[in-house]
Amino acid sequence: MDDKLKRSPGVYLTGFMGSGKSTVARVLADRLGWDFIDLDSEIESAEQTTIADIFEARGEPEFRRIETAMIRQVMRKIDRGMASVIALGGGSFAQPANAALFEEHGISIWLDCSLETISRRIGEPDSRPLARDPEAFRRLYEERRAAYSRAHYRVDAECDPEQAVETILGLPCWK
Repeated sequence: MDDKLKRSPGVYLTGFMGSGKSTVARVLADRLGWDFIDLDSEIESAEQTTIADIFEARGEPEFRRIETAMIRQVMRKIDRGMASVIALGGGSFAQPANAALFEEHGISIWLDCSLETISRRIGEPDSRPLARDPEAFRRLYEERRAAYSRAHYRVDAECDPEQAVETILGLPCWK
């Protein structure tokens, strides 16, 4: 097993909204016998509101502050030995302060899929504040790909979740 995973047993799944992070993370955590953490759900629980409402009422900068604080909280648990698979929010990995944290705490995996697949998966964008404007959505997708490419590994997520998990379990970090 990779030394990073031995020191900090966390697997962080990143990728654009609709790439399957939560679904794949849940299946992977189950297969490993590790805890599953959905970062957006943790934020919603702590803030007692939805991500969309946080964006609307407080703005993206405040959401990003809350998100980074939650990432640090999750990492403290992992550093104390709570092996976990974490589904990050779509923008978590694109924030420079967060990217530095992920580099030294476990491993990061980019679930990559096409914009067409993502659009089909998310359907109506009402609950996704950043998906409401199709052109801005496309630009955001393109911009974030550069950030996601800094993940330790890239996995094609055009497949079903079970196949993605098999690919993840075949990565060199588990050997």
